[in-house]
Amino acid sequence: MLAECFRHLKKIDYPDYEVIVVDDGSTDQFTDCARDYGFRLIRTPNSGLGNARNTGLFAATGEIVAYIDDDAYPDPDWLKYLAATFLHSTFIAAGGPNLPPCGDGWVADCVANSPGGPIHVMLTDREAEHIPGCNMAYRKSALLEIGGFDERFRVAGDDVDVCWSLQKRNWKLGFNPAAVVWHHRRNSVRTYLKQQRGYGRAEALLEKKWPEKYNSAGHVSWAGRVYGNGFFTILPRGGRIYQGIWGTAPFQRLYGATPGLLSSLILMPEWFLIVGLLALLTGLGYSWKPLLLAAPLSLFALGAPVVHAISSGTRTCRCGPTRNFFEKARLISITTLLHLLQPLARLFGRVRWGLTPWRWLKAESPCLPKANSIVLWSEVWRAARDRLEGVESAVKQLGGVVRRGTDFDDWDLEIRSGLLGSARLQMVAEEHGQGKQLVRWRVSPKCSEIGLIVLSTLIAISAGAGTTRAWTACATVAMMSLLLGLSVLQECEAATALALRAIQERQAEQSSAQLFSGHFRRATDAVPQSMGSLRPDHPVHRGRQELTGSY
Repeated sequence: MLAECFRHLKKIDYPDYEVIVVDDGSTDQFTDCARDYGFRLIRTPNSGLGNARNTGLFAATGEIVAYIDDDAYPDPDWLKYLAATFLHSTFIAAGGPNLPPCGDGWVADCVANSPGGPIHVMLTDREAEHIPGCNMAYRKSALLEIGGFDERFRVAGDDVDVCWSLQKRNWKLGFNPAAVVWHHRRNSVRTYLKQQRGYGRAEALLEKKWPEKYNSAGHVSWAGRVYGNGFFTILPRGGRIYQGIWGTAPFQRLYGATPGLLSSLILMPEWFLIVGLLALLTGLGYSWKPLLLAAPLSLFALGAPVVHAISSGTRTCRCGPTRNFFEKARLISITTLLHLLQPLARLFGRVRWGLTPWRWLKAESPCLPKANSIVLWSEVWRAARDRLEGVESAVKQLGGVVRRGTDFDDWDLEIRSGLLGSARLQMVAEEHGQGKQLVRWRVSPKCSEIGLIVLSTLIAISAGAGTTRAWTACATVAMMSLLLGLSVLQECEAATALALRAIQERQAEQSSAQLFSGHFRRATDAVPQSMGSLRPDHPVHRGRQELTGSY
């Protein structure tokens, strides 16, 4: 694939560009042919993808730096469309689609129609929230200003991290649908699953650096629309017909139906944990017969991703040349298998590196998960917004995840600890004149509704099994209830302790600044406020005149 990439890079129709090939410590000599094409070759010890991208960035001499992977090749007009995007907009970065080429084999066709591939996320028709690493370009000055790529991302995740870093500075990313790159998909099931495990690891690394981008379940909350294979709806849903006034629009089906809640849930790796829980309850039905009612739910939980996978497999046959019955059956079966194995492989990578729904925020100073009130007297007036922003910043510095309340919430900040518990913070300031304030803080633990519902259900099941002397089911479900209840208490306690510590640290900083300000005022009380108020014969003026004359 490398030689194919080099041939197409040589054929790019653009007046002024250079190609830099970074060999990140490979053991073969396949990159030697880069010099035959007139490309610049840089060899480095194996340090990962982020370091390799930075190596190319620092060596580049152009205004725009475009990246492409070795398993992809560009369209001849690739750079023209990328450059046009920068020329006619204020975008600081730009990308385009990556399409699977024909002729890679039937396994690659199955992988191309499976979830987990390189995707782009769109906010509008032209503005992107994320552009994948196999087809992305940036202004070199912008990349240097954010420090380049984070080298902790050795395999994947570097493109997501740099997009978020740029957007944090209120810069925008562009997308040009004509800047096409042809990207080969994995041609074996083993390499595909290995890739998905690596993506799971990258997600865990991203969550540690960008916890505010992830929800309580540990998944990215994209603001835009995700474009990629595998995101289909189980039940048929009507699309929005874009026809224009009097049928003047050029496209009839411009926007497809978005995946529903069920279609999104069954694509999550944690869905199989739900399947396991329901299967366990069904197995306990041999001890207590009413638990057999969980069997239909278990079958539904297992059957929903199977139906979704089969539906996606049938779509594979509609793409590409006409195939016989055997080839169609093979494509459907392998694509279905990949849809079922992909979440498991991604889940393995996520759990292996600590990204789990049951991850906890450890509290350094434990406290009871109860409502706490703090009353503080301030001699210096500050706006309520400034005080809340200060506590918000302190929570982030302590490693917590915080989000602001909306216009309709009766709380100001929420500190998230995990999937089951959090803490909510309210603040009110009483004005006492002359810039003095009495600030009241209230921190209240908040249990998640889903956690309370599941906990109540498990307690009811345990009690019901105990009344009929089904001790095996009673003890097993009671242990599950105990573990879940302790998890709820721990998460609420950790979030509450973090909120209290952030308030105390912020107050200590403000008290120190207030004390310094008071000392400064007392030290300057004896000093005249204005030199202009002194008489001309004042010693200060005379000294200044004598000094001027002697000079």
